[in-house]
This record gives sequence, C-alpha cells and structure tokens, in this order.
Amino acid sequence: MARVPSAVVAATGLVGGYGVARWTGKRQLGGAVLAAAGAAAAQQWRRRAGGKAAGALTAGYVAAFAGSHPLAKKVGAWPSVLGVAGVVALASWAVADRRG
Repeated sequence: MARVPSAVVAATGLVGGYGVARWTGKRQLGGAVLAAAGAAAAQQWRRRAGGKAAGALTAGYVAAFAGSHPLAKKVGAWPSVLGVAGVVALASWAVADRRG
C-alpha cells in the first residue's frame, strides 16, 4: 500500500474539518475530523522527523487552525482555510516528507 504523505494528511484535516463543520452544521464533528487528522499527521511527523520536529509541526497545525479564523474575516472562509492548509502542507513536506 502506498503511504500517504503527512502533508496530505495535515492539509486534509484542516480542509476536511472545516468542510464537515460547515456542511453538517456541527462544529464538534468538524473538530473531531481536525483532531483525528492532526493526531495521524503528528504520528507520521514523529516517525519521519523526530519528536522536536513533530512538536513544532503540531504547534503549526494548531496555530494554522486558530489563525484561519481572523484571516477569514479579511479574505473569506474558504480562501483562509485553503491558505493555511497550504502553508501547513508545505511545512510538513519540507520537514518530514521530503526525506523520503
């Protein structure tokens, strides 16, 4: 089975969490998607890049989630979510996935 890059897992968690919350009207369900993907990505980050890198990437994931809210007031919800997901994916690829 092909491995799914942690960048894809993390970005999917941010986009999917928002999408689920928006389309179901249940923020808690979106939060569950966000948390599950974040936990899966964190495990991959730890295995591929070590504990310090995993901690930093996890902090970035949480900061991206939090930062998407005020950013959404300026650029709109979907552009904000897609933008922060792209930043998290790029960081994840650079730190953990690029290695192979």
